[in-house]
Amino acid sequence: MTTTAEPAAPSTREAARKTLDAAREHLLGLQSPEGWWKGELQTNVTMDAEDLLLREFLGVRDEEETREAARWIRSQQREDGTWANFFGGPPDLSTTVEAYVALRLAGDPTGADHMRRAAAYVREAGGLPATRVFTRYWLALFGRWPWDALPVVPPEMIYLPSWFPLNVYDFGCWARQTIVPLTVAAALRPVRPLPFDIAELHGQHVRRRRQGPPGWAEAFHALDRALRVYQRRPVKAVRRAALRRAAEWIIARQEPDGSWGGIQPPWVYSLIALNLLGHDVDHPVMRRGLQGLERFTIRDGQGRRLEACQSPVWDTALAMTALADAGMPAGHPALEKAAAWVVGEEVKGPGDWQVRRPGLPPGGWSFEFDNDYYPDVDDTAEVVLALGRVAHPDAPPAVERGLRWMAGMVSRDDGFGAFDADNTRELCRRLPFCDFGEVIDPPSADVTAHVVEALCAQGMGDSQLCKRAVVWLLKAQEQDGSWYGRWGANHVYGTGAVVPALIAAGVRPGKPVIRRAVAWLERHQRDDGGWGEDLRSYRDPAWIGRGASTPSQTAWALLALLAAGERGPAVERGVGWLTERQRPDGTWDEDHFTGTGFPGYFYINYHLYRLVFPVSALGRYLREDAS
Repeated sequence: MTTTAEPAAPSTREAARKTLDAAREHLLGLQSPEGWWKGELQTNVTMDAEDLLLREFLGVRDEEETREAARWIRSQQREDGTWANFFGGPPDLSTTVEAYVALRLAGDPTGADHMRRAAAYVREAGGLPATRVFTRYWLALFGRWPWDALPVVPPEMIYLPSWFPLNVYDFGCWARQTIVPLTVAAALRPVRPLPFDIAELHGQHVRRRRQGPPGWAEAFHALDRALRVYQRRPVKAVRRAALRRAAEWIIARQEPDGSWGGIQPPWVYSLIALNLLGHDVDHPVMRRGLQGLERFTIRDGQGRRLEACQSPVWDTALAMTALADAGMPAGHPALEKAAAWVVGEEVKGPGDWQVRRPGLPPGGWSFEFDNDYYPDVDDTAEVVLALGRVAHPDAPPAVERGLRWMAGMVSRDDGFGAFDADNTRELCRRLPFCDFGEVIDPPSADVTAHVVEALCAQGMGDSQLCKRAVVWLLKAQEQDGSWYGRWGANHVYGTGAVVPALIAAGVRPGKPVIRRAVAWLERHQRDDGGWGEDLRSYRDPAWIGRGASTPSQTAWALLALLAAGERGPAVERGVGWLTERQRPDGTWDEDHFTGTGFPGYFYINYHLYRLVFPVSALGRYLREDAS
């Protein structure tokens, strides 16, 4: 049953109100003249290291850019000489190797203290043989790793039909856009030597971890042997045709801003592949690609760094919802301007999602400014929720199209993935070169929850689609009462998304599924009153629900507790944590990364999360308290 408590003391309400007012004003001040919001997406230094390596490979590396990027990379090195994949995380070997090589490009001598410490760690951790496959592909491009020691990825796979196992559409959109250009590099095996050696990074050889059970490892070993035979003597006409088809596939998916999918990995590999196929840096496609990187470049007092992606649609939808939660009326000019911009970002053309859903009319929204081939279910759900809170004449038809597209993207198991339907072929995860993160896009609790919440907000809570999705969520609850979070860290994010969705769908707060979730959140509240979950929880269950308190994660927990009708000490302490730690300018500090790209490998610090989610939580807290 719902926790009962006396209404919050006037001092608590007043503190929350002042905190919310300051945060709301700060958020309003961040809106662009065009109507959108966009916070920085901070990641690890591989983005910057690979940018320098890309420019070196293409022969366009500039000394000023190199100097500024190196300054940023050095600023992120820790005392032990390593680089991590997220703030406060453990050392990461591949990230450290790529950062080290980039600093060598910038002229840092091997005898410098910071370079000696980095090299010592690399050797102790197993050296170059122990790095991820993608790091070794980068090294092979420069002759610092043998191509024969890498998995064979033939470009002929571009011809595999969509029903055939391990065709390119079996991979998540981010993976397929990277793998297709990678096949070009793996087939042509270029070597453009670096002006230095990296012998100091060769540690003791280590046996790499087998991919999956022994049976699968043996099967893929046999497949790799067969592909190596073919690699030595390919059918020349077929190979040439496959390379041409790969180039056409890549070029067809370049976005208007020059990117590929609005994300870094396919962007850099696409430029490399096209260059290898004869497109010099002055070719219009190459020129757009290189110029587009400027839009993703941040320059400040710490140096030059690249965003792996940008999130204006996502950020704007979350900001609109937060301001509405904070009591802003539906007709407020800021919300109307945001709604007009979001409606204009609707994806109305074809995309890769049609491979699995060929009869589904287009609609929905993507994450970025320009990503017309890959609208996603998660953004569409959040935009539907946001547009439902504003008064704009063009919103209803866009919402209707978005709902239709979103509903059509349901998978066979009644859950929702982010970019594709039924993108669940586990075999993809077992491939030898897929050691860089998630490569498929199965349904997840957080995305499915957002869909349920959007459907309910549009009066579709009684539809069979919504009811089946609710059953999916009920089955997905972990034994401890939480839900796994695919796109945010981690069980706090999943639980914070699912509980409000279930309540919106009519699940009563007293039901066991809700009580177990509430109990899990209360058990994992930290002594300081906040919530936090370290990203190591994706690999080590001991970290589940444990970590330093952060504003965004505290807000996620509060959103779930408030939805469940909780008004007891846990909520009051969580609100107190937010009110006590607000900065004078109205926002919060949040060094810890709370966004997830690839669980276990790649993480994101969404700089707007520290603001939009606390605004939503405080707004709902004050609204519930007033009622």
